[in-house]
Amino acid sequence: MAAAALRVQLEALLENMFATGMVDEQFRQLQSLQEGGSASGFVAEVATLFIDDADRIIADIGSLLDQPVVDFDKVDAHVHQLKGSSSSVGAQKVKLACMHFRQFYEAKSKEGCLMALALVRSEFCDVRNKFQTMMQLEQQIEACSPK
Repeated sequence: MAAAALRVQLEALLENMFATGMVDEQFRQLQSLQEGGSASGFVAEVATLFIDDADRIIADIGSLLDQPVVDFDKVDAHVHQLKGSSSSVGAQKVKLACMHFRQFYEAKSKEGCLMALALVRSEFCDVRNKFQTMMQLEQQIEACSPK
């Protein structure tokens, strides 16, 4: 009974993530790999790797933008890396924020980059929170399931 209620919560969370455009078809493909049976916990593992990687990259971008003279080529490389990481996990809003970022580092606008970084951080925090909630629900469902 408890597992069924948790599954309903998880399904509602996932539906919301798709409906708001937070995640895209790539995330659905990751889920389908897990649902194939042999890859239990696959999506959680990929999400955890993404969260750790994105956290580090965003901190690195922030450090680069804190320098008196910004190396925009390094900012470009980090944003490109974050965009790729976001795309591979299906974190669509983070990927789109990275695409928006491009115009500011190409224009070598530190102020624009700082604003774009704030948007990237915000979108990342939203998706990280949803991914963490998803993983907690999955763990609770697993704990309720008969062994």
